[in-house]
Amino acid sequence: MDRRSLLQMIAATTGMALIGSRVSAEPAQYPADMPTFALDDAQIATLDHLAEVIIPRTDTPGAMDAEVGAFMAVFVADCYSGTERTTFRNGIAAIERTATQRFGGAFVRLSDDQRRAIVTDLEVEAKAVGTAANPHFYTMMKQLTLLGFFTSRVGATEVLDYVAVPGMYEDVPLEPGQRAWAT
Repeated sequence: MDRRSLLQMIAATTGMALIGSRVSAEPAQYPADMPTFALDDAQIATLDHLAEVIIPRTDTPGAMDAEVGAFMAVFVADCYSGTERTTFRNGIAAIERTATQRFGGAFVRLSDDQRRAIVTDLEVEAKAVGTAANPHFYTMMKQLTLLGFFTSRVGATEVLDYVAVPGMYEDVPLEPGQRAWAT
């Protein structure tokens, strides 16, 4: 799967272009004196567990195996605007509030079914209220889960078929049931 196909898949899955992707096209867009951004270990753990609901471990690795939470922290710090960062951080807090209010504990301590229930509600909410101009925090997290997983070593080599050494272009059709190619 090449980068363009991955970005198209993320846009189709989440209903909007990758949030923060414009920074690579316009690196001068964000001021050099923008405050630093960091997430603590508990926030990263929440993101890992959220990502694992989106891409769970089955007979192939899941999002936690790819350490997607840590990827998200770096991507948000490097590519999101100040407003996007605030939305993202507030989203982590909202997930924790919801977990505590609905199930009496931290998101990472909930059962798989409880986490899935929260994520299902977030999916519906994000589609109802999120826009390209004001994306819902869950849309950001879902996009980064997909990007982080399928560009990770685990995602590219253990979930997708991978050829480490490029060769000449060859159009090879996928066989039924074959995993997509990584690039």
